[in-house]
Amino acid sequence: MPKKRSGGGLSSTQQAAKFLGVSVLAGAVMAGIALPAAGALGLAAKGSVESFDELPANLKTPPLSQRTTILDADGGQIATVYSRDRTVVGLKDVSPYMQKAIVAIEDSRFYQHGAVDLKGVLRALNKNAQSGGVSEGASTLTQQYVKNVFVEEAGDDPTKVAQATQQTLGRKIKELKYAIQVEEELGKKKILENYLNITFFGQQAYGVEAASQRYFSKHAKDLTLSESALLAGIVQSPSRYDPINDEAEATKRRNTVLRRMAEVGDVPRAEADKAMKEPLSLKVSQPRNGCITAVRGASFFCKYIGKVFLSDPAFGKTKEARAKLWNQGGLTIRTTLDPKAQDSVEKSIKDHVYKSDKVAAASTLVEPGTGKILAMGQSKPFGYGKNETEYNFSVNAAMGGSNFGFPTGSTFKPFLAAAALEDGKPPTQIYPAPYQMPYPAKVQSCSGKPWVNDKGYKLENENESEVGPYALKDAMAKSVNTYFVEMLAEIGMCPVVKMTDALGVVQGNGTKVPEVPSSMTLGSTGLSPLTMASAYAAFASRGMYCTPVAIESITQTVAGDKKSLAVPKSTCSRAMSEKTADTINTLLRGVVDSGTGKEAGLSGRESAGKTGTTDLRKNAWFVGYTPNMSGAVWVGSATQKVEMTDITIGGSYHAEVYGGDTPGPIWRDAMVGALDGKPVETFNLVNIPDPKKDNGDKGDKGKGNGNGDGDNGDGNGIIGGLTDGGTNGGGKPTPTFSFPDGFFQGNGNGGRRG
Repeated sequence: MPKKRSGGGLSSTQQAAKFLGVSVLAGAVMAGIALPAAGALGLAAKGSVESFDELPANLKTPPLSQRTTILDADGGQIATVYSRDRTVVGLKDVSPYMQKAIVAIEDSRFYQHGAVDLKGVLRALNKNAQSGGVSEGASTLTQQYVKNVFVEEAGDDPTKVAQATQQTLGRKIKELKYAIQVEEELGKKKILENYLNITFFGQQAYGVEAASQRYFSKHAKDLTLSESALLAGIVQSPSRYDPINDEAEATKRRNTVLRRMAEVGDVPRAEADKAMKEPLSLKVSQPRNGCITAVRGASFFCKYIGKVFLSDPAFGKTKEARAKLWNQGGLTIRTTLDPKAQDSVEKSIKDHVYKSDKVAAASTLVEPGTGKILAMGQSKPFGYGKNETEYNFSVNAAMGGSNFGFPTGSTFKPFLAAAALEDGKPPTQIYPAPYQMPYPAKVQSCSGKPWVNDKGYKLENENESEVGPYALKDAMAKSVNTYFVEMLAEIGMCPVVKMTDALGVVQGNGTKVPEVPSSMTLGSTGLSPLTMASAYAAFASRGMYCTPVAIESITQTVAGDKKSLAVPKSTCSRAMSEKTADTINTLLRGVVDSGTGKEAGLSGRESAGKTGTTDLRKNAWFVGYTPNMSGAVWVGSATQKVEMTDITIGGSYHAEVYGGDTPGPIWRDAMVGALDGKPVETFNLVNIPDPKKDNGDKGDKGKGNGNGDGDNGDGNGIIGGLTDGGTNGGGKPTPTFSFPDGFFQGNGNGGRRG
């Protein structure tokens, strides 16, 4: 009796010797390779022995790629994503019929032979010799499993996949040595379990559980005899025996499996005959892969999660390492998404802006003091058809957003005001603020080289009636352009740069805000709603800025074992003093109480915010907050080609769009639902004396002029191509600048796919 190892079976050396003694090159037959001339056999045999001995002793089996499940903050499923649709199950969760069917058709002597079926090799050799070609192989189920391991390790790399499946003698010998190892270490039951979990069954289904769900919408443990035979038959050629696309061919193959099961005694002949008469009775479930299937309109948030994972070093030091982990899957990702807030954002957007409108809307809500992203939605749904887009208008370009974000208009002014207060200016600061004025001759920058108004650029307020002097309180409520330009001229741009840096304010392309007056006062720079909501959240949290975060926890399941992965945390830091933040809160509370944002005001809760509308009304914003929630809403054209005048949005006609009358109500309705049930909190307000001069309240809708905010004067042009003064209070200017090609991406009809 041959000597055995403690684990049973022949030793590796004995197995190899036995194999080589019968047919050194029998692996060629197994793989369907024609045998070489007899004279070449000796050379090949010598090389085969050497190759066999040089192979590493252990087969490295990568964890099987599986689905990743993305959950909201309450544990509800948002979506599943995967590179391979697979759910690993134990053999006890696979129908006995399925176990018998796959063994009967793929390797009926599986339980009788070792890693190589010598009788099968000789049978195949004889049959192929008789046919004069290659009509039969002899790979055991164990060898097939090893080959699938190589394919799994190759991932989606076509070169590696080709190497893993190439029909060469070297690969077959490698496959054999590892098959011997697997037989010794795992045993038959575990090999069968692994094989059923790794094998491809067509229709994007990897493993028997995914296949059972795909074709029959049931668990693998519930498969009938007929269903099991069908799935077992698919394995040999998933495309040829695809029951969805070729029912007749699949039926013939199923019946072949049933006959084989009867022949080897797995089922009685009568039972097999009965099963052969049954229809396929498919109950197909379509693949539910990817963020496009996300619930609650959270497709863009889902995509954002993927972007975070692939870009954050917390999940791997290199891009390749992160991608490997993501594609491996088996992750359960619990996110910060608040389902109530998400539902509220989606409903509000749908109520106010239709996906078929010429313009789009996007909104993001975050939690002050934690940086948690609570909701993210937009009017153009995720997709590639008409009125759909793959671009997430709420985030920066690196995370799937537009190339540069969107000009913010007067919503930038609170950053300047906060910088001035931190620089020592009092909240009662008064400036002449004439109706019209030239930009300052020079404005100091951080670099030491001042910006120079060498082109004679001018700006003006919304109406001719807006003539100072104004104090900060009124200037903020009425969004007086000339006031804030005078403020910038006095303090210089460096304090504003420091403030925007502290608030995480960068352009949509990730670069710093340009040091030019139009960017530092009137919001000509493109930013994202997430950036704005997170920055304003610092006002709500009394000066503490927290970087936005979307992931609470991640659990990874590998081979049945679960482990927690480290996730990136929000970094909170003081961006301004509590006094400065309290002062800004007091100023912006006035905006929603009686200023340009009064249509966004909440009842029963303290709120603060700022409106913004940019040049030619191509963008309209409202950014606001309560002490416990901050949100930004943008409305405009992603291509920046639509002027929002004489336009219908969400079924409502607008002669001119304002930050207060279009984004404002979206923000209000979204916040009402999102805050339902949350504590009512109050700001720490400060006393700001009324300005000495009362210029009256012209209301929150003025006639748009060259610099028109539409919320009382906002966002004029871009320096280096700046809109000049426009006309005297009534007309709209023709800009002398243009956006370069590719400045914005993602249009109303789906955007450009890059």
